[in-house]
Amino acid sequence: MAGTPRIAVIGSANTDLITYSDRFPRPGETLFGKDFSLGFGGKGANQAIAARLCGAEVTMVAKVGDDLFGEATVKNFAALGVDTRHVRVVQGVSTGVAPIFVEPGGQNRIIVVKGANEQLSPADVDAAAEDLRRADIIILQFEIPLETVYHAVRFARSHGIRCIVNPAPALPADLQLLTTADYFIPNETEAEILTSKAVQTLADARACADALLQQGFSRVVITLGARGAWVAATDGASHVPPFAVATHDTSGAGDAFIGSFAAFLAEGQPQAQALARASLYAALSTTRPGTQKSFLTRAAFESEWAQRIGGS
Repeated sequence: MAGTPRIAVIGSANTDLITYSDRFPRPGETLFGKDFSLGFGGKGANQAIAARLCGAEVTMVAKVGDDLFGEATVKNFAALGVDTRHVRVVQGVSTGVAPIFVEPGGQNRIIVVKGANEQLSPADVDAAAEDLRRADIIILQFEIPLETVYHAVRFARSHGIRCIVNPAPALPADLQLLTTADYFIPNETEAEILTSKAVQTLADARACADALLQQGFSRVVITLGARGAWVAATDGASHVPPFAVATHDTSGAGDAFIGSFAAFLAEGQPQAQALARASLYAALSTTRPGTQKSFLTRAAFESEWAQRIGGS
């Protein structure tokens, strides 16, 4: 590795309101939950924190509201070493929030209220241009306006910066405006929504990835939860095996995968190695509750990696 990898995340910052219960309530039903946790989230913020904990220098481009959640979000970024110079406060708007409901098996349901995230514009990308140009990789998601995502993809392409697009949550997007991204990384549900192809088996994942390649993407990674991931490119495809863990909460696992993958890739690791490491990093995040607070430090991850891979 020539130096510390530099990651820029242009995306969302939310406050997660996590409720744990034995089951989801039926319509009109009130249940007593088992536990509650308040934490920092948003797909962009989660990916930024994962990359930072894996050793990257991270710049966050985001917007928060002028409320207690927004103030706490900025302080959380700063405490973890994320550059907050391009995290702006929007007056009169709430910070994004995400109520998350988790069943005992770890399955979750999430409702996102975008709030200030909806105000992140192409002009904010341009305002951060000087710092963005120094990034090794730019990461994007769909919790901000699509026009901002399209603009950032064009920015990355024009400046020769590698770009990862995570189409989450899946929205009716113009995929042709995203094909210059180096990596397109949906999960199985998002891939199905974007291609109208069900993803229930590895063969389905292959077919879905091939359909996205035919749209013009050069590399597609479909994350498959407990089944690992499927990676496809114009020169071949392969399965990224899963790692067996005792799953407690899957919230944020996809973000852990993308943030860690970006950090590993930016520091010079080969794609296959970076993907394998990201698979384990994401799996380990499901063994603890919450999103960002479930992410491992680099030292803790390397210890787990050495135990499972034998130090390779």
